[in-house]
Amino acid sequence: MGSGFTAGPERTLLERSFLRYVVGQFTAPDGEIIERDIVRHAGAVVVVPLDGDDVVLVRQYRAALDAELLEVPAGKRDVPGEPSIETAARELAEEVGLAAGVIEPLVTIATSPGFSDETAELFLATELSEVPRATEGVEEAHMEIVRMPLDDAVEAIVRGEIVNAATIVGLLLTAGAVRRRSASGC
Repeated sequence: MGSGFTAGPERTLLERSFLRYVVGQFTAPDGEIIERDIVRHAGAVVVVPLDGDDVVLVRQYRAALDAELLEVPAGKRDVPGEPSIETAARELAEEVGLAAGVIEPLVTIATSPGFSDETAELFLATELSEVPRATEGVEEAHMEIVRMPLDDAVEAIVRGEIVNAATIVGLLLTAGAVRRRSASGC
């Protein structure tokens, strides 16, 4: 079912390494012409590393919130043509020094559809083994790796200690998958 809106031209106001700030023109179903500010983003991957009953998280400084957040590993889709599953594997190694024997897709989410076209592809990583870390950037160089039981991570969401939306979605989907697998005897 279509919305009846038609996208028109865009003009770029600012372009940075991985995003563009544009003003887009749209025609509403009644013919009215409107403009909307939009952030164009290359996209992201988010990886939930599940090691037995534990998840591997990072505590990382986020300048936009001026706070350290507890998150699962994630990163921008900043290598042109790289399949998202390879980006997920690369981010897992860079941020927490792990390789996954199995990486399976969980879901793709729109992170902030009110103003951005960014999507994040979420993956579950299992059968983990250690590999050398290759952190990029000052935030990654100072992040802390945190292992905790998946159930404790879900409780941290409930307590408001985990606030990153993609991390919340990934952890809750992982908890649901673990429950379903336990119930089916797998």
